[in-house]
Amino acid sequence: MNKTADFSLLFVVFIWGVTFVMVQNALSFLDPFTFNAVRFFMAFVFLLIPYLFTLNKKGKNGNKGLFKAGFHIGVWLFLGYGLQTIGLNYTTPAKTGFITGLSVVMVPVFSLLLLKHRLSRNTIIGVAAATIGLYLMTFADRSNLNIGDLLVFLCAISFAMQIITTAKYAKTLPALPLTLIQVSTVSLLSFVSAFIFKENHSVIFSSEVMLQRDVWTALLVTAALATAFAFFAQTFFQAYTTPTRVALIFSMEPVFAALSSYILIGEKLTSASIIGCAFIFLGMIFAELPVKKKKPVTQGFS
Repeated sequence: MNKTADFSLLFVVFIWGVTFVMVQNALSFLDPFTFNAVRFFMAFVFLLIPYLFTLNKKGKNGNKGLFKAGFHIGVWLFLGYGLQTIGLNYTTPAKTGFITGLSVVMVPVFSLLLLKHRLSRNTIIGVAAATIGLYLMTFADRSNLNIGDLLVFLCAISFAMQIITTAKYAKTLPALPLTLIQVSTVSLLSFVSAFIFKENHSVIFSSEVMLQRDVWTALLVTAALATAFAFFAQTFFQAYTTPTRVALIFSMEPVFAALSSYILIGEKLTSASIIGCAFIFLGMIFAELPVKKKKPVTQGFS
């Protein structure tokens, strides 16, 4: 089941990577908070339908603390998206990509401190390789740190904590209702933020904007695949793998994003980007290698 979980999560990251171009096009018409509010609400609806069909078949036991857990995960996920969005106003996309990717390093540290998960040597080397790869792919601007960098660093902590809290609750709570509460929390908080940060509230849900092909296509695809399916898969399969593995798999997102940008819109890949992709891929593979156990030393009698 571990391999199935890893490949399923890799497919989730592939979806996130290939839909990046779609989201970029949609954000030229719609502000990020409004886009996420609608995206996560649509995902909630998509998940609610199968949940209602299976509601009568589910027992009442084992769901204690479900709402609190889903809300907890959802808050971290919202903070990740929100802080990243605000931070982008003050720093560069390249620095944002690298600093957000530092969640790959934070997850094993948080796993050790909060979940008491021990780290293998291969995992540590894999995390280091993935971090080097992220640096090569994204850290083009070496300017001094600013407030935007701090906000994005807090975003990376939030994404890392979303993985940690999902790992904490996924083993004991049902995945579908847990995901429902998580995405509805993000949608609600994004709606509130859209009204707080949007200066012209009248255009938030303008029909002229919402009927733009790039907008509704991106909303439909990201809501169904990149949100409803993706976060349900993460919640379900994290019961069968470790948070550090999840973080390493998620580090493949910029790789898939770069490849899809190259194929779909002809964006050029630099040599540093290609080498960075290789480091991330090798880091993920190396972390999956089994650790050789030392044979016990036996003493014989002569």
